[in-house]
Amino acid sequence: MPIFLTVRRFLRPLNRYREVALIALAVLIVLIGAALFSITQHISYGVALYWAITTATTVGYGDVTPHNTAGRVIAAGVMLTTIPIVAAVFALVAGAAAVARIRRLLGMDTRLPPQPYTLVYGTHPVVAHVLEELQRAGDDVVLVAPAKPAGVQRQDFELVVGDPCDDGIIQRSQPARANRALIACTDDSDTLVIAVAIHSLAPDLEVYALTQSPRVARALQELGVTHTLASDELVGHTLAKSLETPEAGDLLLQLVDTSTYRLSEQAVDEALVSHRLSEARATAGSLVLGIARDGHVDLGVGDDPVLSADDKLIVLDALK
Repeated sequence: MPIFLTVRRFLRPLNRYREVALIALAVLIVLIGAALFSITQHISYGVALYWAITTATTVGYGDVTPHNTAGRVIAAGVMLTTIPIVAAVFALVAGAAAVARIRRLLGMDTRLPPQPYTLVYGTHPVVAHVLEELQRAGDDVVLVAPAKPAGVQRQDFELVVGDPCDDGIIQRSQPARANRALIACTDDSDTLVIAVAIHSLAPDLEVYALTQSPRVARALQELGVTHTLASDELVGHTLAKSLETPEAGDLLLQLVDTSTYRLSEQAVDEALVSHRLSEARATAGSLVLGIARDGHVDLGVGDDPVLSADDKLIVLDALK
């Protein structure tokens, strides 16, 4: 057992730097072979080294050849050792390049963007649409999912392959380096697990979550996820409003269509602080839909709220 451990300890660095070790071994054999060839064939070391190199590289010009049995044995030893070693080095390098390419295509070897990026966790059907919109907007996106979502045409995002609920996979996505994260799972329990893991790794990260029910959304808010959207509630209200106003659904799609309009939040100008929302709408060059205040939206319908420095104007701009 001690001998086995010693051999393994010796081979471990060779396994890590096996290409360098094999090249060094081949060079050593060439140098020793050249020295022995020089002695047995009574020629200079320079000529013997030239012979050893041409022999090891399978060039073999034939201008320098062994003239006795000792020389032939040395030549056979150089050929039987250096040629397979050099071939093995090329095979290892080519194989490593191919494996790296395959791992990257499968998302097993992810290179995260150097700048802050948007993290997306989950396999909800809406993820494909979210990726398309974020890529169209030019955002750097990292998706954490078991596989690339079906229906995604563009591949301008990094894919971390694995279970988005797994702590190790979440750590690989490095949420502390992101500027925001979206959790979009088909199961609310998975959403809660991911939210807890992200909060422990990056407590200051701005996290958005898609849930199935308002109750889970409220639970997520207690975990620090202030931006939640209950899909059932959204769909239910949209369908109800569509029954009253058939074009309500189309209106919502127009508002969030990033190819035509840009919906954004803007800080309230100092000159508008303590003024009414109607005044901001009258002076703004864009369409002011309302204000965001304490995590809630006030459209200013039925009242005319007074703006404060902490409010955000929700603005709709047409893309040029």
